[in-house]
Amino acid sequence: MFNIIPCAAGCGRSAITGSPVCTAHLANPERDSARIVNLIRKQKSIKDLNAEGLSFEDEDFSGRSFSGCGFNRASFTRCTFSQTVMRMSFFDFAKFDSCIFESSDLQFLSFAGAHLFDCLFEKSELVYLNYTGSTIYACSFSQSNLYYSRFINTGIALSDFTDCNLTSVDFTGFRQKSLSFKFSNTAEAIFDTKEQL
Repeated sequence: MFNIIPCAAGCGRSAITGSPVCTAHLANPERDSARIVNLIRKQKSIKDLNAEGLSFEDEDFSGRSFSGCGFNRASFTRCTFSQTVMRMSFFDFAKFDSCIFESSDLQFLSFAGAHLFDCLFEKSELVYLNYTGSTIYACSFSQSNLYYSRFINTGIALSDFTDCNLTSVDFTGFRQKSLSFKFSNTAEAIFDTKEQL
C-alpha cells in the first residue's frame, strides 16, 4: 500500500508520488500527470503509486500490473487498461469516460462513488470489487466474473451484464434502468426483495 505522506501545504490531503504536495496545491497538474504517465510507461509493475486527483486522457496502460495504488478522485478519458492486473487499489470518486478494461484481472479494488460512462469491463475477472454508491451508464461487464463484488446503492443504466458470474454479487438498494442479465446466474446474486429481474 502506498505510503500516505501529508501534503506539505498542511491541507490534510496526501501528497502525489514524487511531489511534496497534493493535487490541489500542484503548480502545474498537467505536468505532474505527464510525469506519472512516464513513470508508468517505464515499468510493467507499478506499486504504491499515489495519483489522487490527477487527470489522464488518451493513455494506454495495457498490460501493466498495479498494486496498492491510489487514484481517488482521478479522471480518466479514453484510457485503455486492457489485460491489466490490479490488486488492492483505490479509484473512489474517480471519473471514467470511454475507458476499456477488457480481458483484465481486477481484484480487491474500490470504485466507491465513481462515475463510469461508456466503459468496457468485458471478459474480465472483477472479483471483490466495490462499486458502492457509484453511477454506471452505458457500460458492459459481459462475460465477466463478478464474484463477491458490490453494487450497493449504485445507479446503473443502459448497461450489459450478459453471461456473467454473479455469485454473491450484492445489488442491494441499486437503481436500474434498461439492464441485460441474459445468461447470467441472477439467482445467485443478492437483490432487494422488491427487485424483479
